[in-house]
Amino acid sequence: MVAIKSRDTSIEVKLRKMLWDHGIRYRKNYKALPGSPDIVLTRYRIAIFCDGEFFHGKDWDKLTDQLMSGNNGPYWVAKIARNIDRDDEVNKQLIAMGWTVLRFWGRDILKYPDECLRAIEETIFENELRQHESDAGRHEFTEEDAIEDPDAEE
Repeated sequence: MVAIKSRDTSIEVKLRKMLWDHGIRYRKNYKALPGSPDIVLTRYRIAIFCDGEFFHGKDWDKLTDQLMSGNNGPYWVAKIARNIDRDDEVNKQLIAMGWTVLRFWGRDILKYPDECLRAIEETIFENELRQHESDAGRHEFTEEDAIEDPDAEE
């Protein structure tokens, strides 16, 4: 397992290259956030994870059966179950901090890169729209905004 990369994997590089080519700037493996997301769009508060199918438990029910029938099954089941739990914990922490979390499976990035890019662009648009709406709802009150109390004595 020493040879398994945790950074700059082919799926991360492919997604980052697409983002860069579309003018979307990012930080990679951002340690300031829980889980050190693979790609972070700080401007839009979006954390992106590029998850490998095996270690993050895609099709977990099928994978569990396969692992249990192989060598050292209980070890792998416990390890991957912990990874799934950790992913869920990280998602909850980031959401509580006001971040949007996107997770893509590695094969989806390789097979359907345009759909992954579209999902990111839509999330950017939604976050900008939400931010614009919240900014438009804010109003600095001045003395002119004050309503005079008709019952007040002068």
